[in-house]
Amino acid sequence: MLQFQAIRLLLLTGITFVVALLVTPLVTKLLFKYRAGKQIRSATDAPIFSSLHKGKEGTPTMGGIIIWVSVLALAFIFFLINYFFGDDWGYFNIINRAETYLPIAAMLIAALLGLLDDILGILRIGPKGGGISMKHKLLVYLFIGLIGAYWFFVKLGWTTLYVPFAGFFQIDGWYIPIFLFVMVASAFSANETDGLDGLLGGVSLFSFASLTVVAFVMGRFDLAVFTAMIVGALLAFLWFNIYPARFFMGDTGSMALGITMGIIALLTNTALLLPFFAPILVLESLSVIVQLFSKKVFKRKIFLSTPIHHHFEALGWHESRVTMRFWIISAVSNGLGLVIFFLSRMFV
Repeated sequence: MLQFQAIRLLLLTGITFVVALLVTPLVTKLLFKYRAGKQIRSATDAPIFSSLHKGKEGTPTMGGIIIWVSVLALAFIFFLINYFFGDDWGYFNIINRAETYLPIAAMLIAALLGLLDDILGILRIGPKGGGISMKHKLLVYLFIGLIGAYWFFVKLGWTTLYVPFAGFFQIDGWYIPIFLFVMVASAFSANETDGLDGLLGGVSLFSFASLTVVAFVMGRFDLAVFTAMIVGALLAFLWFNIYPARFFMGDTGSMALGITMGIIALLTNTALLLPFFAPILVLESLSVIVQLFSKKVFKRKIFLSTPIHHHFEALGWHESRVTMRFWIISAVSNGLGLVIFFLSRMFV
């Protein structure tokens, strides 16, 4: 059984990788054809950021389409094959109510909303011509989170929180605010992390790889295959997104990845391990919050620029140096997170 599922997982990871590679030239051609170029904030609004990234203006954005289209299209195709031709053809079908309905729906909704934000930004519509404002993005994250919380709490009856080495705790209605916090925090953090070539794609790769291991060990094989397919798509995306990037991920990718990551962590009851599985996302969002608080209360900045990857750039680090070191931190942290996961299962 385990060998069967492991082979299934590896096959679908490889298939998604190949499909994403094949989809990339078409997506790239469309992005260049319709001049879907990234708009860089003006020197007046963000002087340090503008000076560091002005040369990237016009680089196509919305490359995250490659990730979610490859994953969702394959999932839907294999579902249709299983539906019309019976269970004998269901080897690759990963769609089921208990494990993948919600992450697939969340990924699609978040991706489409992010796509809308990217288009508005390209057209210079919205506050300062930058698409949807962060305040309204947070409202969108909250809306998606409420849908997810309803599904988990009412439909699936989830009322417990797993604490490593301590076990499961009955939290009843408190599950809803915890769910909302995880969802909003993961989506916001992913959005803030997407600022350097290959940064979000690379750290997300480690995160989803760890969540794949977690889901597989827990016996949630369809969910494990789904996360593994995201890993395959991310590998193909990174082939073209590492420095110098042919295109940027855009909000259509960052929103989809962030919200899906939060959903999967909640489905596997490993929300408290997210700081280990996504350490850079936590660091990036904390730097923004700390900077805003300091400017508001103390009228001064702590970092030269935020999110924190721009601070290191402002110190003179090349962006590929920042990205590689953040990847290393992610790899070490994810390894530690998996150690905690396995040890906690042994002692609880």
